[in-house]
Amino acid sequence: MTKRALKRMVREGAFDAGQFEDPKVRRLPVERGWSPIGSHAAGPDRDADREQGYVKTIKPKSIGQKQLMDAIDAKAMVLALGPAGTGKTYLAIAKAVEALEAGTVGRIVLSRPAVDAGESIGFLPGDMEDKLAPYLRPLFDALADRLSMKRVRALMAEGAIEIAPLGFMRGRTLNNAFVVMDEAQNCTYAQLKMLLTRLGWHSTMVVTGDPHQSDLLPGVSGLAEVANRFEALDNVAVVRLADVDIVRHPLVAEMLGVL
Repeated sequence: MTKRALKRMVREGAFDAGQFEDPKVRRLPVERGWSPIGSHAAGPDRDADREQGYVKTIKPKSIGQKQLMDAIDAKAMVLALGPAGTGKTYLAIAKAVEALEAGTVGRIVLSRPAVDAGESIGFLPGDMEDKLAPYLRPLFDALADRLSMKRVRALMAEGAIEIAPLGFMRGRTLNNAFVVMDEAQNCTYAQLKMLLTRLGWHSTMVVTGDPHQSDLLPGVSGLAEVANRFEALDNVAVVRLADVDIVRHPLVAEMLGVL
């Protein structure tokens, strides 16, 4: 009798342990400690204790993150301001992938200002996407965590994921899209005004940044001023994350408290 047939007999209850008297024969265990349906054999809540989705579910780890996720679900324009490590970019990308998979939007548009963090990296070869790749690496990392890189490349090839340089956004109308603008603290007031007015029908735009970590000259960044003006609008959500929302290494919060 093969092992597979013996397992089938165990499942169907046709296995008689008394037919084997030889102690050298090892009997398969009938009682199992794990069941694929969890601890509830029946009832409406039988699947409440296990995750059914293949893609891991994003859950907020702080009150600020919950406010950000709720704001993205409720508003078409969201500004997420906060220190490093609060999950601004990751949550925005996760919500963008969620909307794309659900068919709520037809494409994801990623944008980020091409500003060096205090160190010039010189001329970058290649086409537009190759030149922007180093600046968009954090966005790609978040996309790869939600989707495989093979899937990301396929979606980019068919236009479902688009790289949109900030300098080429003027004159466009982004309809049926989920737009993520990262590192917005490196945008001037005029650049942000131009970008925010690209919002089209059936679209969502999430702008993330930390006004205290701008790589521009002092007073040039327009993120803080735009956020202060938008707080008076009911249809725009401005979510301000704090040190208590940092989900990176605990030292990050301690360092930001003294730096």
